[in-house]
Amino acid sequence: MTPRPPEWMRPLLSRLGTARAEDFTRLATPESGGRESAVLVLLGEQPGTGPDVLILQRAATLRTHAGQPAFPGGAADPDDADAPATALREANEEVGLDPGSVSVLAELPKLWIPVSEFVVTPVLAWWHAPHPVHPCEPAEVAHVARLPIAELVDPANRVRVRHPSGWIGPAFAVRGMLVWGFTAGVLSTLLDMGGWTRPWSPGRLVELPPTGATPAPSAGTDEVDETPVR
Repeated sequence: MTPRPPEWMRPLLSRLGTARAEDFTRLATPESGGRESAVLVLLGEQPGTGPDVLILQRAATLRTHAGQPAFPGGAADPDDADAPATALREANEEVGLDPGSVSVLAELPKLWIPVSEFVVTPVLAWWHAPHPVHPCEPAEVAHVARLPIAELVDPANRVRVRHPSGWIGPAFAVRGMLVWGFTAGVLSTLLDMGGWTRPWSPGRLVELPPTGATPAPSAGTDEVDETPVR
């Protein structure tokens, strides 16, 4: 029998029944083309800190997305049966997650990342039997953390970031991580849908250092804004 998710997740699960890609991004997902991929949005709970989400930080030496926090996940393999299979396989390879400890709850709408031509399916899951996880490939994953929802929604930890290209999007500054881009956009929308978001000021804008990489406008994208910070 699949373990039932806790009561605090029910508002989110109910809202996801009517979720559309437009709730997460203004970029239309193409009807064909693009590389199929999936990420695992793994919600858990710990005594003392309450509900949380599993986030990894990519190694600083990677060619793309170096040092950036992200959900576990990656491109689909031919042998993957579906998006949950991809997300669970990638999480196992990246952080040693036991697929048997996870209950898949929902597939979110497919989201388009044009700069990499990925079509990403976020897979929402409940970590009913949590266990220690760690970077399995230090050359790819530098750090793994369970970020408490209470800290993500704390107004003091919420900012917006601006990439040197002018791209602006939501971000979270939590436990030494600056979570931004696609991951922060999905998180921001899910926090709203779950009814967990607290009022915060969007006036705090953080400049991302130039890295030479083009950002991927995706979930949670604002507009391209050339106005300098004062």
